[in-house]
Amino acid sequence: MPTESARARSTSETRDRILDVALDVLGDDPEAAMGDIASAAGVVRRTVYGHFPSRLDLVRTLTERAVAEVTAVLTEVNASDAEADATWAEFVARLWPVAHRYRVLLALRRGEYGEAIHGLLGPVDELLAGLVKRGQDNDVFAQHLPAGILSQLAYGAVFAIADSAIADSAIADSDRSNGTVGARAATITSLLMLGVPEARAIALVGDRP
Repeated sequence: MPTESARARSTSETRDRILDVALDVLGDDPEAAMGDIASAAGVVRRTVYGHFPSRLDLVRTLTERAVAEVTAVLTEVNASDAEADATWAEFVARLWPVAHRYRVLLALRRGEYGEAIHGLLGPVDELLAGLVKRGQDNDVFAQHLPAGILSQLAYGAVFAIADSAIADSAIADSDRSNGTVGARAATITSLLMLGVPEARAIALVGDRP
């Protein structure tokens, strides 16, 4: 008979697998049903509902996981004494490996779960706005828009490029490999949107792919 700790570990592993699969399934189709997620995870729907009583509960949990990861990265890069534009470049570089995983939240944020997701993403939005405001105060970022709006536009561009890099089948493999669409493009594009001169944006990215 499995011990209590073994059962708890198995339950936790199943829950984590459902969340990982849900990100992939919803990333391909934001309208995917719980049954689709269950099939992809190799479990029955009852198991999914046992962990997440509703689709909203699942989306909330995915959002909470994303917030935890992104705030950890933002808090760490913000702790440095670097200029705001260099901090933003480092943030995108650190965020990129998981950006495509959470890109679906932007789509879901525009739908029926928008209010719930918006509330949970509050800490991320505040940290981003704070970073951009610091850049504006130091004349590093443009000032034609409030920090909150400008930060969301630049942040959204990163996820839009991540979505394109994964989902656009029209992009040839050679284009992907030479960095036409990737972390480098996302960093430079978002910096340009923040008002950073192109030469400075390219210099900040350096030799990163």
